[in-house]
Amino acid sequence: MPRTIAIGDVHGCADELQELLDALKVKTDDTIIQIGDLVNRGPQSRRVIELARKYKIQAILGNHELRLLTALREKRPKILKDYDLDTIQQLEAEDWQYLEQLQKFKFDGKRDIVFVHGGFLPNSPWYTQPIEIAVNIQVINKRGKAAKRSDAPEAPSWTKKWKGPPFVIYGHTPRRKVMKQKYSLGIDTGCVYGGKLTAYVVEDDSFVQVKAHRVYALSKRLPKPV
Repeated sequence: MPRTIAIGDVHGCADELQELLDALKVKTDDTIIQIGDLVNRGPQSRRVIELARKYKIQAILGNHELRLLTALREKRPKILKDYDLDTIQQLEAEDWQYLEQLQKFKFDGKRDIVFVHGGFLPNSPWYTQPIEIAVNIQVINKRGKAAKRSDAPEAPSWTKKWKGPPFVIYGHTPRRKVMKQKYSLGIDTGCVYGGKLTAYVVEDDSFVQVKAHRVYALSKRLPKPV
């Protein structure tokens, strides 16, 4: 039976992505959706995109891809971070073409599931929310606005207030373990920080994970390998 497989934040960890795809025994009729942040922080962003093309992975726009594309389109190099520059040096024209076609989210109407990088605010229709919210939201601050955990450390996760439907499968917020709630599933398990790269198979509600080969980046939230 064809499977729908969601893969968490890869962040340039090409060896781990290949290992995960091998463990999944991917078939040509499987649908693979990667939930954003294919690139940056890890060492092999270009090879990750090559794998995405090879396996016909349907990646979603993450905040890292959005920043790269915004800097390019609007000629705003000052918004780039140091690791963005490393990624830019790796990428070739066909890689930029792949990033340009990434979508804000993917919706499975039959199962009422939406795949997105960051998430949504609960107080307006999810499908109308701007890309800045969809790729960046982690928590909801005291004013009811989308925010990063670092900017509002005491604020609740947006998932605590999300009542669905649809069911949301997302990444962006790295945790030691997957975060499954009634109407959402977070599958960023911090591979680039020494954690794991996670895949979720929708049809049988199962997970496949591979451990990071090493720590590629440091996180204040995850100060030790996870």
